[in-house]
Amino acid sequence: MRAIKPGQVAVFLGLLALILVLAIATTVLLFGSLPLGDFRGVALCALAVLLIYLYAFLVYRCFLLALPLHEGEVAEHSRHELAANVNLLFYLLLFNSLIRTHFIPVPIQRLIYLALGAELGANTYSAGALLDPPLTRIGSNTIIGHDAVIFAHVIEGSRLELKPVVIGNTVTIGAHAVVMAGVRIGDNAIVSTGAVVTKDTQIAAGEVWGGIPARRIKAAP
Repeated sequence: MRAIKPGQVAVFLGLLALILVLAIATTVLLFGSLPLGDFRGVALCALAVLLIYLYAFLVYRCFLLALPLHEGEVAEHSRHELAANVNLLFYLLLFNSLIRTHFIPVPIQRLIYLALGAELGANTYSAGALLDPPLTRIGSNTIIGHDAVIFAHVIEGSRLELKPVVIGNTVTIGAHAVVMAGVRIGDNAIVSTGAVVTKDTQIAAGEVWGGIPARRIKAAP
């Protein structure tokens, strides 16, 4: 894995400082004078934490508008590496606690993934983890099972590559399954519980895949 460069850390820290300033200023200006009684300190801290995440979503999406994630191999010391590593820092230091928790209800998790840039069709929900929301595209009526993991990055030594994951409509991803970068899954397909779908695998519509590594176990009807 490549080391994250000091300049990239500095960019992230600058954005984090902006988020904190905005959240604290909003808390003080809008809620500082409210009569909150004996729980004033606790209430203001809770509001500040909520605002930190709301502003984090906003600043993160604005950053990705300015420096979109590059699909393909990421060259070292490039602006694409800057975008990828700042994105990684946002995930590790801010969003990991939201994505990997089991305390946030699944419908709210959907809203979080949408806020982070995932493309999710109507009635699609994930009880697992989408580790690269901006590079995850899922159709309608699809379910991601408990503790399944979908990621769109490849780290092989010092090599870094970003490949979108595209999943169709009415797809079922079983609990604890792993779907790697570059995978494409057609409509009405099923990935069974605990399967590991290796990078760049193409699963046709209606097929059932399972195993480690995943193989087709049932053809489309």
